[in-house]
Amino acid sequence: MTIKPGGFDDPSQGWTGGYATRNDNTGSVYLNCEFVVMEGEFARRKMWSLIGLHSPKGPEWANMGRTFVKAILNSARGVHPGDNSPAAQNARRISGFADLDGIEFLGKVDWDKDQNGQDKSVIKAAITPDHKDYAAHMGGAAKPAVSGVANGSNAYAQATGRASVPGRPSWAQ
Repeated sequence: MTIKPGGFDDPSQGWTGGYATRNDNTGSVYLNCEFVVMEGEFARRKMWSLIGLHSPKGPEWANMGRTFVKAILNSARGVHPGDNSPAAQNARRISGFADLDGIEFLGKVDWDKDQNGQDKSVIKAAITPDHKDYAAHMGGAAKPAVSGVANGSNAYAQATGRASVPGRPSWAQ
Protein backbone atom coordinates (compact mmCIF):
# COMPACT_ATOMS: atom_id res chain seq x y z
CA MET A 1 0.00 0.00 0.00
CA THR A 2 1.24 3.43 -0.90
CA ILE A 3 -0.32 6.60 0.45
CA LYS A 4 -0.56 9.58 -1.89
CA PRO A 5 0.17 12.56 0.37
CA GLY A 6 -2.63 15.12 0.49
CA GLY A 7 -0.81 17.74 2.53
CA PHE A 8 -3.40 17.97 5.32
CA ASP A 9 -2.15 17.84 8.91
CA ASP A 10 -4.03 18.05 12.20
CA PRO A 11 -1.54 17.36 15.01
CA SER A 12 -4.38 17.24 17.57
CA GLN A 13 -5.62 14.10 15.76
CA GLY A 14 -2.12 12.70 15.22
CA TRP A 15 -2.34 13.42 11.48
CA THR A 16 1.13 14.66 10.62
CA GLY A 17 3.60 14.26 7.79
CA GLY A 18 1.18 15.52 5.13
CA TYR A 19 -0.29 12.07 4.42
CA ALA A 20 -3.95 12.92 5.05
CA THR A 21 -6.12 14.53 2.37
CA ARG A 22 -9.00 16.90 3.13
CA ASN A 23 -11.85 17.34 0.68
CA ASP A 24 -12.63 21.06 0.78
CA ASN A 25 -16.20 20.52 -0.47
CA THR A 26 -17.28 17.87 2.05
CA GLY A 27 -14.83 18.38 4.92
CA SER A 28 -13.96 14.66 4.85
CA VAL A 29 -10.41 13.63 5.71
CA TYR A 30 -8.90 10.40 4.38
CA LEU A 31 -5.81 8.53 3.27
CA ASN A 32 -5.65 8.31 -0.54
CA CYS A 33 -4.20 4.82 -1.09
CA GLU A 34 -2.87 2.79 -3.99
CA PHE A 35 -2.68 -0.98 -3.59
CA VAL A 36 -0.46 -3.13 -5.79
CA VAL A 37 -0.82 -6.90 -6.07
CA MET A 38 2.60 -8.33 -5.24
CA GLU A 39 2.33 -11.97 -6.38
CA GLY A 40 0.46 -14.34 -8.64
CA GLU A 41 -1.35 -14.00 -11.94
CA PHE A 42 -2.37 -10.39 -11.26
CA ALA A 43 1.03 -9.22 -9.98
CA ARG A 44 1.63 -5.50 -10.52
CA ARG A 45 -2.10 -4.73 -10.96
CA LYS A 46 -3.19 -1.62 -9.09
CA MET A 47 -6.29 -0.62 -7.15
CA TRP A 48 -7.13 2.66 -5.46
CA SER A 49 -9.19 3.32 -2.37
CA LEU A 50 -9.70 5.81 0.42
CA ILE A 51 -9.29 5.04 4.10
CA GLY A 52 -11.57 7.31 6.07
CA LEU A 53 -10.23 9.37 8.95
CA HIS A 54 -13.04 11.90 9.51
CA SER A 55 -16.45 12.77 8.13
CA PRO A 56 -18.59 15.71 9.22
CA LYS A 57 -21.59 13.38 8.87
CA GLY A 58 -20.53 11.34 11.89
CA PRO A 59 -18.02 8.80 13.19
CA GLU A 60 -18.96 5.80 10.98
CA TRP A 61 -16.44 6.45 8.17
CA ALA A 62 -13.60 7.09 10.62
CA ASN A 63 -14.50 3.93 12.56
CA MET A 64 -14.46 1.89 9.33
CA GLY A 65 -11.06 3.37 8.47
CA ARG A 66 -9.67 2.64 11.93
CA THR A 67 -10.95 -0.96 11.74
CA PHE A 68 -9.35 -1.42 8.31
CA VAL A 69 -6.00 -0.01 9.46
CA LYS A 70 -6.05 -2.30 12.51
CA ALA A 71 -6.73 -5.31 10.24
CA ILE A 72 -3.89 -4.23 7.92
CA LEU A 73 -1.52 -4.11 10.89
CA ASN A 74 -2.74 -7.49 12.17
CA SER A 75 -2.23 -9.02 8.73
CA ALA A 76 1.17 -7.46 8.06
CA ARG A 77 2.55 -8.15 11.50
CA GLY A 78 0.99 -11.57 12.06
CA VAL A 79 -1.15 -10.55 15.03
CA HIS A 80 -4.33 -12.49 15.81
CA PRO A 81 -7.25 -10.02 16.07
CA GLY A 82 -8.32 -11.42 19.45
CA ASP A 83 -4.84 -11.06 20.96
CA ASN A 84 -4.87 -8.16 23.40
CA SER A 85 -1.52 -8.91 25.02
CA PRO A 86 0.93 -6.04 25.48
CA ALA A 87 3.05 -7.43 22.60
CA ALA A 88 0.03 -7.48 20.27
CA GLN A 89 -1.01 -3.99 21.28
CA ASN A 90 2.54 -2.80 20.63
CA ALA A 91 2.54 -4.48 17.18
CA ARG A 92 -0.60 -2.50 16.28
CA ARG A 93 0.92 0.80 17.36
CA ILE A 94 2.14 3.21 14.70
CA SER A 95 4.02 6.45 15.19
CA GLY A 96 2.30 8.03 12.19
CA PHE A 97 0.88 7.38 8.74
CA ALA A 98 4.42 6.98 7.41
CA ASP A 99 4.39 3.55 9.10
CA LEU A 100 1.55 2.52 6.77
CA ASP A 101 3.13 3.87 3.59
CA GLY A 102 4.66 0.80 1.92
CA ILE A 103 3.16 -1.81 4.26
CA GLU A 104 2.47 -5.30 2.83
CA PHE A 105 -0.53 -7.35 3.91
CA LEU A 106 -2.81 -10.10 2.68
CA GLY A 107 -6.00 -8.64 1.26
CA LYS A 108 -9.26 -9.97 -0.12
CA VAL A 109 -9.89 -8.52 -3.58
CA ASP A 110 -13.39 -8.36 -5.02
CA TRP A 111 -15.39 -6.42 -7.61
CA ASP A 112 -17.50 -3.29 -7.28
CA LYS A 113 -18.98 -0.93 -9.84
CA ASP A 114 -17.45 2.48 -10.38
CA GLN A 115 -19.49 5.67 -10.92
CA ASN A 116 -19.90 4.72 -14.62
CA GLY A 117 -21.18 1.20 -13.87
CA GLN A 118 -17.89 -0.41 -14.91
CA ASP A 119 -16.32 -3.22 -12.91
CA LYS A 120 -13.38 -2.25 -10.74
CA SER A 121 -11.30 -4.33 -8.39
CA VAL A 122 -11.20 -3.25 -4.76
CA ILE A 123 -9.60 -4.38 -1.53
CA LYS A 124 -12.57 -5.62 0.51
CA ALA A 125 -10.71 -6.62 3.65
CA ALA A 126 -7.33 -7.35 5.17
CA ILE A 127 -6.97 -11.07 5.87
CA THR A 128 -5.68 -11.68 9.40
CA PRO A 129 -3.98 -14.71 11.01
CA ASP A 130 -7.30 -16.12 12.28
CA HIS A 131 -8.44 -16.72 8.66
CA LYS A 132 -8.09 -20.30 7.42
CA ASP A 133 -6.13 -19.26 4.31
CA TYR A 134 -3.75 -16.80 5.97
CA ALA A 135 -0.81 -19.15 6.61
CA ALA A 136 -0.92 -20.65 3.11
CA HIS A 137 -0.80 -17.26 1.42
CA MET A 138 1.67 -15.64 3.77
CA GLY A 139 4.26 -18.36 3.24
CA GLY A 140 3.16 -20.56 6.12
CA ALA A 141 4.08 -18.11 8.85
CA ALA A 142 3.29 -14.64 9.99
CA LYS A 143 5.52 -12.01 8.46
CA PRO A 144 7.35 -9.82 10.92
CA ALA A 145 6.75 -6.11 11.22
CA VAL A 146 6.51 -3.92 8.18
CA SER A 147 6.72 -3.53 4.41
CA GLY A 148 3.79 -2.71 1.29
CA VAL A 149 -0.14 -3.80 0.90
CA ALA A 150 -1.93 -6.40 -0.97
CA ASN A 151 0.83 -8.96 -0.69
CA GLY A 152 -0.85 -12.13 -1.77
CA SER A 153 -4.20 -10.45 -2.31
CA ASN A 154 -4.30 -11.84 -5.82
CA ALA A 155 -3.40 -15.28 -4.51
CA TYR A 156 -6.36 -15.12 -2.19
CA ALA A 157 -8.61 -13.91 -5.00
CA GLN A 158 -7.40 -16.84 -7.10
CA ALA A 159 -7.98 -19.24 -4.23
CA THR A 160 -11.63 -18.23 -4.07
CA GLY A 161 -12.12 -19.94 -7.44
CA ARG A 162 -13.91 -17.07 -9.18
CA ALA A 163 -15.36 -18.03 -12.54
CA SER A 164 -14.59 -16.04 -15.68
CA VAL A 165 -16.92 -13.08 -16.09
CA PRO A 166 -17.87 -11.91 -19.63
CA GLY A 167 -16.96 -8.29 -20.36
CA ARG A 168 -14.07 -8.14 -17.92
CA PRO A 169 -10.57 -7.61 -19.28
CA SER A 170 -8.53 -10.80 -19.62
CA TRP A 171 -6.32 -9.87 -16.67
CA ALA A 172 -9.41 -9.46 -14.49
CA GLN A 173 -10.85 -12.89 -15.28
